[in-house]
Amino acid sequence: MSLIVQKFGGTSVATPEKITEAARKAIRAQQQGHQVVLVVSAMGKNTDTLVDLANAVSTSPAAREMDMLLSTGEQVSVALVAMAIHELGGKATSLTGGQIGIKTDSSHTKARIQNISTERMQALLDDGHIVIAAGFQGTDEQGNITTLGRGGSDTTAVALAAVLGADECQIYTDVDGVFTTDPRQVAEARKMERVSHNEMLELASLGAGVMHSRSIEFGKKFNVPIHVRNSGSFTDEPGTVIGPESESADRPVSGCALTKNEARITLAGVPDQPGTMHQVFAAIGASHVAVDMVVQDVGADGRADISFTVLESDLPATLKAVGKVADALNGVEVQCEENLSKVSVVGLGMATQTGVADRMFRCLADDGVNIKAITTSQIKISVLVDRADGQKALRAVHREFELDKPPASRSDYSDESSQIEQPSPADIVARLQRMEDLTIENISLDQSQGRVTVTDIPDAPGIAAQIFEAVAAENLLVDMIVQGAGADGVADISFTVPRDSVAKAAKVVEEAVANLGCGPVENDPAVAILSVFGIGIRTHVGVGVRMFAALAEAGINVDLINTSEMRVNVVVDSAKGDAGLAALKTAFADVLG
Repeated sequence: MSLIVQKFGGTSVATPEKITEAARKAIRAQQQGHQVVLVVSAMGKNTDTLVDLANAVSTSPAAREMDMLLSTGEQVSVALVAMAIHELGGKATSLTGGQIGIKTDSSHTKARIQNISTERMQALLDDGHIVIAAGFQGTDEQGNITTLGRGGSDTTAVALAAVLGADECQIYTDVDGVFTTDPRQVAEARKMERVSHNEMLELASLGAGVMHSRSIEFGKKFNVPIHVRNSGSFTDEPGTVIGPESESADRPVSGCALTKNEARITLAGVPDQPGTMHQVFAAIGASHVAVDMVVQDVGADGRADISFTVLESDLPATLKAVGKVADALNGVEVQCEENLSKVSVVGLGMATQTGVADRMFRCLADDGVNIKAITTSQIKISVLVDRADGQKALRAVHREFELDKPPASRSDYSDESSQIEQPSPADIVARLQRMEDLTIENISLDQSQGRVTVTDIPDAPGIAAQIFEAVAAENLLVDMIVQGAGADGVADISFTVPRDSVAKAAKVVEEAVANLGCGPVENDPAVAILSVFGIGIRTHVGVGVRMFAALAEAGINVDLINTSEMRVNVVVDSAKGDAGLAALKTAFADVLG
């Protein structure tokens, strides 16, 4: 018998009427021949009410007690849903996270799942019960109640689907599915039929609020199809399936996103030597701050600039951490810029199609949007802009890539499940022992590329567009693109191309910027690119620390950096590539899949 997991968020169980409708959907699925596990969140604003109560009696509530308090919201919901199913003539049993057997670490208010037992759930399912599972919670080894943090009910649902081998995880929410961008920001946003796990991981980390990135990590790691649907639809309209395949194999960009509240920190004039990156990010990692858009410019005169973004809410803690590092490094200036936003385009097609960057930069320039920083990955390009320009920039890229229109051709999904490499039962058991541990899928070395750098670029719209339009016109394949913060109103843009194209690319760029007031165009005909690729790169804040520590210990200096949700790329001296690869494989041996 097939098994499905259904998850209903807080707005979908906010009233008795909505609870009854959720119960009907579960019963309907069971009547169609499925075993059903129903995961529910706390009702409506219940969690906010509990937080307010805590703050009313304590200026600094203990994290353990907050977990004890907040877990009661889901306990109310599961009991009411079970009652509603009984009223409709069905069989149901409600279970808390601890009763299910969800074991977590002891990080209160942001715990990670380590293991889930299935015996009790499976016995109830086999006896014809619908299992009503409390989302967002578990217990640690000491039996303390823990909560999973933001998006915790989504994480619970996909995790249960993984351990039970469910055919599908259905996420019922108050939207119709996953859109090409936030429809509240862009009226022309279109609901996608399908989106890949990799694309959704990037979109979720960029603020696409339909799903939280931790739940997508589970979906990718355990090959769980996730179906996002509208709980208010009485006709069970299809939503969006998040799985291994993109909506279209031909379209380079599938979606775009805006992260509004970004701040950028720049450490200007850090020593350009092995170990510097480790010092910086070890301090940040100790503060448990997730950084994004990490950029290091090419060094000059023994110094380099490192910049990165954080959410504005994390700015005070980050400034405190990097201030100590700057003092220790001597002569390093800490600069901070607030009121920024990040605009990103995401698509599996970028890995095989050229011309995405120049189109993105041109549409932004035509709308008068100035780019303050650039990072790229195989399937994402992100730019940092003034917050006042954020929504305009989002609309511009959505329009440029015609995301309001369905793709001309769609991928063939008929044999999708057969294309997925299914792990052995022993492998599944081993992976489930620590479900949310970091998984590094691949560590690679690319010694096929060289670097071109345009220095001293004026802080004005359109220059990046002109550079990459010129490069695209010559059909030159660009991989990494990095633009940092710069100083005194100027910045550098570096990019990598195949080694046999470096001289041509440098000449093309020199001609393109000849009258733009830029500095000299530099190049390195041979560089080595080291990449660490895996699930949980961003949510496990220690990945960069471990990576930079390994390179520093091997005496390898980092020349360029860029990051994404699933990958960290660093450029090092070509002669150091093999040593760097060996150092990273040793450093991540315990989590290398």
